[in-house]
Amino acid sequence: MINDFNNPQVKNLPKHLRQYIVDQQYERYTPIDHSVWRYVMRQNYSYLKDVAYYPYIKGLSRAGLSIESIPDLQTMNDNLGKIGWGAVTVDGFIPPVAFMEYQSYRVLVIAADIRQIHHIAYTPAPDIIHESAGHAPIIADTDYNNYLSYFGSIGAKAMFSSKDHELYEAIRRLSILKEDANASLADIKKAQKKVEFCQDNLGDPSEMALLSRLHWWTVEYGLIGTLENPKIYGAGLLSSIGESVNCMQEGVKKLPYNLDTVNYSYDITKEQPQLFVTPTFQNLIDVLEAFANTMSFRKGGAESVLKAIESKNPCTAVYSSGLQVTGVFTDIGLSKNDDLLFIKTTGLSALSHQNKTLVGHGKEVHQDGFSSPVGKLKNSAKALENFNQDDLTNAGIIINEKVNLHFESGISISGKVKGILIKEEKVLLISFEDCTAKGDNGQIIFQPDWGVYDMAVGEKIVSVFCGAADKDAYEEIPHVSTTQTIKLEFSDKQKALHQLYQKVRDCRENQQQLAGLHQVFEVLKDKFRDDWLCALEILEILEQHQEQERLSKEIRIYLQMKAAVEPELKKLINDGLALIANPVTQLIIQE
Repeated sequence: MINDFNNPQVKNLPKHLRQYIVDQQYERYTPIDHSVWRYVMRQNYSYLKDVAYYPYIKGLSRAGLSIESIPDLQTMNDNLGKIGWGAVTVDGFIPPVAFMEYQSYRVLVIAADIRQIHHIAYTPAPDIIHESAGHAPIIADTDYNNYLSYFGSIGAKAMFSSKDHELYEAIRRLSILKEDANASLADIKKAQKKVEFCQDNLGDPSEMALLSRLHWWTVEYGLIGTLENPKIYGAGLLSSIGESVNCMQEGVKKLPYNLDTVNYSYDITKEQPQLFVTPTFQNLIDVLEAFANTMSFRKGGAESVLKAIESKNPCTAVYSSGLQVTGVFTDIGLSKNDDLLFIKTTGLSALSHQNKTLVGHGKEVHQDGFSSPVGKLKNSAKALENFNQDDLTNAGIIINEKVNLHFESGISISGKVKGILIKEEKVLLISFEDCTAKGDNGQIIFQPDWGVYDMAVGEKIVSVFCGAADKDAYEEIPHVSTTQTIKLEFSDKQKALHQLYQKVRDCRENQQQLAGLHQVFEVLKDKFRDDWLCALEILEILEQHQEQERLSKEIRIYLQMKAAVEPELKKLINDGLALIANPVTQLIIQE
């Protein structure tokens, strides 16, 4: 049973989203993991207090985050619950449509894993630093969290293509390999080429692809303010101690955020060549609203059903009567003027109203697909969906009576009326026995020996969106990737290093046994020459307590020499030394 953390938002999650949730397994975080968190958080505060959008610093404590250790989900939910949000942990990247839907339920999705020390400055994989320290603090801002949840509700209806799914799987695999210390360079290069191939062969971007760009350039990499003086609010920047600095340099172009932003693609494996600045969070909503007006769920019609066919995934078409048809769409009928004449699904299909499956019309009933006309009856000024009882009687649509119906499209229906479903004064469905349905050129749509024919009623298709209308009834098992993140198994040597980190943490937290730090450093020099962060933490403690000046000087020289001969560590070590000179504490955040 999934833990809801006594959080109303988490408790409200539907079944199809709960299946992505994994247990945080807090005990799996190693002493090194906590040190990685602490290093990044101290660096972030030191730099971001001047360049982050103002709610960020106060938002850290409001979200239940501490500089000292990785947050646990219960603490985060206790704090986020006060602002109407919740949080759950998942296994790495989840499909974009699911991620969006979590946002619509006002639940923050957090990758349970944390980046490894060799990716301490930036990781392409989602991790708990990015998700919690990046996203959660800004959620404390009401205007922003309203945008985030509204974006989720729009994104959950976006049409995506089969190629989008291939790209998602490729990106997920690459991110996992890049965070796997044991992955071979050849495997990483192969995965990188797969991502590049998918990106280069997407064709015309789908609604989801375009919407993902808006998400990337706002939620992940957004700036707010003026072009001359922007502040950071995007989680990708807030959680990257490298890119948060680099993005403010003149080499990264700053462009105004508007609807034209959808034309800019992105690469998750590289630093961004340009960023977009919004003057206010309200502008984000305005741009989103303008884009939403171009989407199938608002436009409907033949073009939208064609997008559903291309998707090759279950989608939902909504008749003007309110009837919702869910299934994998495979065909449509068009007039000479491109008016929609009929729609067809293949395989498991379901009929719903107001996102609830109609009794007797679930996927177990419509196992072989569904097809039905769209449009008005011939010589009828009133749409069939608006017929009252007298109109139905005058048209010969009477229970247990045979009737012949002729649509303006040329489709004809002949059969005995078995039932008429009316909801909210709209005719949704007419069921026929002994029924023959033919197209305008005589092709058979339905014949008597196929059973009962359920004819959808509606003059138009007013909305089309990806996924089922009643997701929990139709999508009992959502797509969960078979590519799992790597759960590290540690060698005896690695476990010994963990113990050294724990000894240093104990010294810092208990402010005692400082004499033992000399022995820890001797072991680091002897057996763990690749490590730098543990030595940095020892130096921090010694400088703070003004203890063992000789040892302190030795460690500083050791780290400076390491920075000089190992270029990839130079900035990390120097930034760490700078923070020792200008300490950052959790007390500052809580002020």
